[in-house]
Amino acid sequence: MPWFPDFVNAAELARRQTRAAVQADPVGQYIAALDRGETGPLETGWPDHVTVYDPRAGEVRGHRDLRHFVRESQKLLAARHVRTETVACTVAGDRAVVELMAHITVDGREQPWPAAIVADSADDRSITFRTYLSLWVLDGQHHPRPPILRPGPAPARPGGIVGRYQAALAAGDTEAIVATFAPDGYLQEPLGPPHSHRGQAELRDFFARCFRDGGIGLEPCRVTDDGVRCALEYNLVSWGRGEMPPQAGLAVFERSPDGRLAAARVYDDVAAP
Repeated sequence: MPWFPDFVNAAELARRQTRAAVQADPVGQYIAALDRGETGPLETGWPDHVTVYDPRAGEVRGHRDLRHFVRESQKLLAARHVRTETVACTVAGDRAVVELMAHITVDGREQPWPAAIVADSADDRSITFRTYLSLWVLDGQHHPRPPILRPGPAPARPGGIVGRYQAALAAGDTEAIVATFAPDGYLQEPLGPPHSHRGQAELRDFFARCFRDGGIGLEPCRVTDDGVRCALEYNLVSWGRGEMPPQAGLAVFERSPDGRLAAARVYDDVAAP
């Protein structure tokens, strides 16, 4: 059967092409899986391991647990009539951070629900998804989240304007942190646009309240920076005078043309002490 090797080669080529198409947009494939309740493309794209760190379900590891997680998540999202749109995407190396604005129906009203999803792939057969968001919109409660990542080495920590922001945040220095923003810059809290603070006056009032008892200490864990946006995955370890149980979060800093911050968007579920 002289055609048999050609058939095998064609089938292998088709598999590779399918995997390449899936791997080109990992977060898009992940969101589509949650929307459909079906994991086939994820398993095809990353046949060895798919790991998920989800604020509600915790750690999901392996294809079998992934199928259960995706089915249950699809039921929750469908019941809440959730629809999503992409806000921004930050890509550096083998890591992508996609910011989303979900719209969720709670008690008959549609509410914004910001989320950030990190797709981290060390090779072409395995991938890890880390989702950061607040569960407050679901039940009106904060849900402390243990660390996902370990603190990164000092050279990997953000520098420049993002480093200045982090230093002012830790010191609890209102004027210094406000100075890192462009005149029309804004900070968005984890609950979304209704909880945004734009311009020097609003930012000064917001940070003065945050720093009433001292600064906020973060352990930088992973930085994804494309030159325009810098996404920082962190563990929050202190707020004010006392320590807090370390809690995982992510913030995206968008630079303005003048080198200051046009925006800082925060994704965590931390309750102020």
